[in-house]
Amino acid sequence: MRLHPSIYEAFQVVMRTGTISGAAEVLGRSQPAVSRMIDKLEGSVGVKLFERRKGRVVPTHAAHLLLDEVERLFVTLSSLDDFSRRMEEGADGGVRIAALPALGLDFLPEVISRFSQERPLARVKLNVRMSVSVEKWVATQQVDFGLAETPFQLSGFHTRLFADTSYITAIPADHPLADREVVRPEDLSGERLIGWTVSVSARRIFDDIMQGAGIIPQQLTETTMSAPMCSMVKRGLGLAVVDPFTAWANRDPSIVFRPFLPQIPCRFALLEPDTRTPTVLATELIGHAETLRDEVLAGMG
Repeated sequence: MRLHPSIYEAFQVVMRTGTISGAAEVLGRSQPAVSRMIDKLEGSVGVKLFERRKGRVVPTHAAHLLLDEVERLFVTLSSLDDFSRRMEEGADGGVRIAALPALGLDFLPEVISRFSQERPLARVKLNVRMSVSVEKWVATQQVDFGLAETPFQLSGFHTRLFADTSYITAIPADHPLADREVVRPEDLSGERLIGWTVSVSARRIFDDIMQGAGIIPQQLTETTMSAPMCSMVKRGLGLAVVDPFTAWANRDPSIVFRPFLPQIPCRFALLEPDTRTPTVLATELIGHAETLRDEVLAGMG
C-alpha cells in the first residue's frame, strides 16, 4: 500500500522527539492524528516500530532500519524539489531565441538584461539570424520563439504581430535635412544614400517609391542591416532608411531620425513552434520584450 509522504514525515518526527505529543506539537496536528499515522505505517510495513513506555515511545530495531530508508526517500524527494526549483529559476532550463538583426543586436540584449535581473540563474541562448533563417529555426523547433520580419513561407509555427511600425530616415546631425519634420523622396534627389541590398524587402519597396517619384537614388554603398547603415551615417557617408529599433540603439548627437513618407512598412512578428508549449521563462522574457518594444516605439515616434 502506498502511503502519503506526510506519514513518513510523522514517523521521522516521532523518532526525533521520542514522544507522540512532541511530534504532534512539531507537526501542528493532534496526538490522536499522529498516533493513527504511526499505526497506519506499522500496518503497512507489517512490523512493530515502537514500544510505548510511560508516555514515551521507544523505537524498535525495525524502526531504526526503516528510518534509514525514509531518510533516503526524503533526500530523493528533496532532490526532485530542488530540480523543479532550478528548472523554474532557469539554472537547468533556459530560453532559446532566434531573432533578426534589427532586434537581436541591441534590443534583445537590453531585454535579456532586464529579464536577468529577475531571473539571475536563467540561461538564455540568443541566435541572431536573417529573418528567413529565423523562420527555419522556429519551424524545426530549435528555439522557444523567434522574432522575424513578415511575411513567412514555412509552416510549423504560429505567429502574432510583435511590432507594426515604419522605417525612418537616418540623417547626419549637421545635414540640412536634419531640420525637416519628415523626409520625402524628392528631398533625397542628388543625395548620397546608404542603401539596402536587393535581397532586402524594404529595398524593393523603397525603389518602387523612388521610381514613382521619378528619382534615381545615388546608392554607392549597400548593406543588409540597419546597424552598419547607422554607423556609416554617423561617419558622414550619406543618409539611410532604417528600422526604428536600430535607430533607438544608435541614438547619438551626430545623427537624427525623421519619418520617411510615404511609409515603408516595418512589421516584425513573434513566432512560436506549434508543438511546444511556451515555458514560464520564455513567457516572462517575451513580456519584457513587449514592454521594451512599447518604450522604443513611443520614444521614436
